[in-house]
Amino acid sequence: MVNKVTSAAVIGLNAYKVSVETDVLNGLPGFAIVGLPDASINEARDRVRSAIKNSGFTFPAKKVVINLAPADLKKEGSNFDLPIAVGLLVEEGVLEEEKIKDCAFIGELSLDGTLRGVNGVLPLILGLKEEGVKNIFVPQVNAVEAALAGNVNIFGAMCLGDVVNHFADVQIKPTIIDINRYLTDCAKQEYIYDFKDVKGQQKAKRALEIAAAGGHNMLMTGSPGSGKTLMAKCFASILPPLELSEALELTKIYSISGLLSSDEPLMTKRPFRAVHHTASANGIIGGGSSPKPGEITLAHRGVLFLDEMVEFPRNVLEVLRQPLEDGEIVISRAKHSIKYPAKFMLLGAMNPCPCGYLGDKEKQCTCSEFQISRYKSRLSGPLLDRIDLQVEVPRLTANELLNIVPSAETSSDIRKRVIKARKIQAERYKNEGILTNSELTSKLIKKYCQIDKESADLLKTAVVKYQLSGRRYDRILKLARTIADLDNSENIKQTHVMQALQYRMSNQSG
Repeated sequence: MVNKVTSAAVIGLNAYKVSVETDVLNGLPGFAIVGLPDASINEARDRVRSAIKNSGFTFPAKKVVINLAPADLKKEGSNFDLPIAVGLLVEEGVLEEEKIKDCAFIGELSLDGTLRGVNGVLPLILGLKEEGVKNIFVPQVNAVEAALAGNVNIFGAMCLGDVVNHFADVQIKPTIIDINRYLTDCAKQEYIYDFKDVKGQQKAKRALEIAAAGGHNMLMTGSPGSGKTLMAKCFASILPPLELSEALELTKIYSISGLLSSDEPLMTKRPFRAVHHTASANGIIGGGSSPKPGEITLAHRGVLFLDEMVEFPRNVLEVLRQPLEDGEIVISRAKHSIKYPAKFMLLGAMNPCPCGYLGDKEKQCTCSEFQISRYKSRLSGPLLDRIDLQVEVPRLTANELLNIVPSAETSSDIRKRVIKARKIQAERYKNEGILTNSELTSKLIKKYCQIDKESADLLKTAVVKYQLSGRRYDRILKLARTIADLDNSENIKQTHVMQALQYRMSNQSG
């Protein structure tokens, strides 16, 4: 008689219920797994056999057939070890099928029967939860992460014997956590880099504050040593804390990627991904034969920092255009397509020319016009169109370098204003399905970014003078909306539009 054990498989960020069907037939001893398993699942045959024997149970001395249904869904990973073992123990009479029918099982088995942690536990649990499964067994190391799903009984087991004993006489206590505690701890986090240590550069600091408040993209251009990289590192310290929905979404991404710490099962800090210019296009957007999230997805709801931006190959930079516009990336393969979220802030830094000193007041540029033109052309117009703030970062003067201001504004002070502006946006867009001004669509811009006649005349002049594209025009309005929010102004005023134009048009390399 065939018995069925419930488990799940992950494709992209979504999980699907999988029924592990077990049948033991008369015939020569053998072990076959069908249902589109990958190599790691096929290797489960040896792991499961040893784990069952070393846990003190009997392995069937017959032909064993395991089917992972539905059979047309590709399965990968080692999380099917435990459900396969449970199915075999039901066949041997160690467990009763009636007792496990309302349960699901996830976990990798060691040869001695110990349960090892697996990647992607949170999306697996959420997928099973949607299917109505209430009791789920996972490795002890994954129990806290699994409990983040809420309203599900999570049983963390140390070994296969614990699972068997649970249905006999020694029950495992469900794992219960206080998810709000993690978010509270997030608000108390300290950062290594603080804006109080950045000398001068008031314009760039203000631009970074606007970027953080509205989720805007930003490019800093300046001479070597002007403080671009330091300010980028400080940028993380003024980002607002994660909302619960954002934290869970990020946790799913990092869990699938195997980057989630067992000590911190919930992502509580906005990601800051600093990518080296040798990164490939697949490394940036994700991919591979079994597609995995790339840097733009790992930077979701956070920051993707490209230092020395023009040193990145042009084809790598160009793949950012569509995700910057849509906030997601679709990776297509022959058999299926996977969609990953990619709502990140792009933060770039570059020198104004190959030698780095174009426009410097202290040191003369040694580059020819052709070299400068070729250098700047590495950033295409369509890509620059998608960067809201383009700011020049000049070299510090001697007085600025030597002047240490003890009362300089701290990151904490700036962060409070950013959080206040984000709360205004969250309240305004609570029924629109977005969180920040940078996510406004053309339709929503008309609704929430209305301007008076003076501002309209100013923008009309800018459109003619700078030959603004439709995208640039929209982004200036979104930028003005954020500046108005920082000023706690319900309406966009002319001064907000002027500031937006100043920050958007100050770098005419684009």
